[in-house]
Amino acid sequence: MEIFNRVEQKYILSSKEYKELFSKIKKHLEKDKYFQSKICNLYFDTINNDFIINSLEKPIFKEKIRLRSYSVPNINDIVFLELKGKMKGVVFKRRVEMKLNDFYDYMATNKYDLKYDNQVMREINYVIKRFTLKPKIFIGYDRLSYYDKENINFRVTFDFNLRSRVDELKLELGDNGNLFHKGIVIMEVKSLQSIPLWFTKILSEMKIYPNSFSKYGEIYKEKQEKHLVKLEKNMKELNLVYKEEKLYV
Repeated sequence: MEIFNRVEQKYILSSKEYKELFSKIKKHLEKDKYFQSKICNLYFDTINNDFIINSLEKPIFKEKIRLRSYSVPNINDIVFLELKGKMKGVVFKRRVEMKLNDFYDYMATNKYDLKYDNQVMREINYVIKRFTLKPKIFIGYDRLSYYDKENINFRVTFDFNLRSRVDELKLELGDNGNLFHKGIVIMEVKSLQSIPLWFTKILSEMKIYPNSFSKYGEIYKEKQEKHLVKLEKNMKELNLVYKEEKLYV
């Protein structure tokens, strides 16, 4: 069982911005223990996508549940079942380590093994059952992780090659998926305290500012936009057929 409370900020960078920024900050950074990883996530939601819809409305408080691994796991590997929330800019994350096959047993039976019984698991279980949550989408990306040489509690990560799929929702099936927002890099800054002055100064000089960005949210919005375009096209075609039929009445 792990519990985190920290401030997180996201920045959307072009490839050019990333290269320039990294050249300026790399002297302050050290590679994390798990420096290079493939992040694999299953995000949970209701049948009507209530969680992501609520999140996109930017409420004061929001939360989400996901299953995460730091590489493509096999059925006996450890994964992390997480409850992540945000309240007025402060992020809290509670997670439980469990074997992937135990997670599947839990989802199939609605009962978790007693060896995982703790306060965090009870919270996660309550939310999953209360809202009848199921895995809805896989999101993967390649991540580079660093921490400040002078402050181990200040971390910077860079996410590349964002990809997703809405079928084959099992982590052991690989990290493949459809690429989205090609060419961008998502930088996340995570700190238990204030952000170092050297970092904010460099961002200010480059005119790089925090940005609200949800990987799941972006995919959902893109999907909705495509649906609206298709609906509008169908309506135009129906109107055209209607007008043509009236000509022959």
